[in-house]
Amino acid sequence: MSEGWEIKKLGDVCEVIAGQSPKSQFYNEDKVGLPFYQGKKEFQKKYIGEPTKWTSKITKEALEDDILMSVRAPVGPVNFSTQKCCIGRGLAAIRSSELIDKDYCFYYLQSKEDELIGNSGAVFNSINKTQIGNIPIPIPPLQEQKQIVAILDKAFAAIDQAQVNIERNIENAIELFQSKLNAIFNPPKPEALEGWEKKTLGEICEKTKNIKWQEFTTEEFEYIDLSSVSRETLSVTETATVNKKNAPSRAKKIIQNGDVIFATTRPTLRRATIIDEELSGNICSTGFVVLRPKQYLSSEWIFFFLLTSSFMSRMESLQRGASYPAVTDSDVKGSTLSVPISKEIEKRNIQVMNDIQEYSNNLISHYKQKLINLEDLKKSILQKAFSGELSRKEMMANEL
Repeated sequence: MSEGWEIKKLGDVCEVIAGQSPKSQFYNEDKVGLPFYQGKKEFQKKYIGEPTKWTSKITKEALEDDILMSVRAPVGPVNFSTQKCCIGRGLAAIRSSELIDKDYCFYYLQSKEDELIGNSGAVFNSINKTQIGNIPIPIPPLQEQKQIVAILDKAFAAIDQAQVNIERNIENAIELFQSKLNAIFNPPKPEALEGWEKKTLGEICEKTKNIKWQEFTTEEFEYIDLSSVSRETLSVTETATVNKKNAPSRAKKIIQNGDVIFATTRPTLRRATIIDEELSGNICSTGFVVLRPKQYLSSEWIFFFLLTSSFMSRMESLQRGASYPAVTDSDVKGSTLSVPISKEIEKRNIQVMNDIQEYSNNLISHYKQKLINLEDLKKSILQKAFSGELSRKEMMANEL
């Protein structure tokens, strides 16, 4: 620690206000009373987002520029309050005194987010006012605090901009893949589809069966639930072993090698995959529609069609339900797609789509690793800042 720094308890340099939730009968969406925040749902990078609820009964108040800390799992994330508001039991407000710069305090708490652990070494499920007040914090002279904040502001602004650029590159990679799919299935020039047929998924797929558990009293199966299919890799990442006794009620649909399954619950999340030989003969949730192409058509043709914008737009228009929007198997099978009569044309287009998907996935993986690296850089800079490793030279350069 640098010369002239002191270690104090957070409660010695800040006021800590524990949140308390009003009764729900006082909540409203008509902007009556104060904005009400229950937890970290509205947290953003630094400043809390717009409220979605208000309360006419005020319990505990936070003021503009108070630091709001999430005190129930997850414990530790912080944001600044942007206005006077009421805070519920999932938050605490930390109000800086004249002894500490509020931004310095914010950055320090951000640096300790992953270190809030209990005496047993387990991560807190919750943290109370006393525990927050006992958090040790290094206190340099106030002018040095401001210099540290200025350096961190500058560094993080550059990192944030780099993250924005990388996220835009990820979106571009996704759009590149999407535009190629759309161009194949819905080309701008209709003559490109000469020699193709319009079919519904129901017409080009065979009927499938559900398992009759009474016929399988001792056998075990691998079960694919909705969460088993990764939205990023479009593959099955995990399964559960089930039998007649422990199988969930939704574990019914028999799957075979080459089947394409698509999640009809929250369909716009694009959970789709092709079943391989290893999973053939097992079962999936009734939350999937099972599309088993007839022999003359490739599974990949159907799989890629499910990822097109036109198919997704149709699913979005047909989905029903607010909490768990869903479509039916019939909705999916009623979708119309173009199918080339020539196997050579089908094969050539599938190769193009596979190549562009691989290229796009590699780009996305590369960019996501860059995002991870930037987050690691942030942590490293914060660690240096609060261990006194930011050099006087850096501080002077920032002042200039």
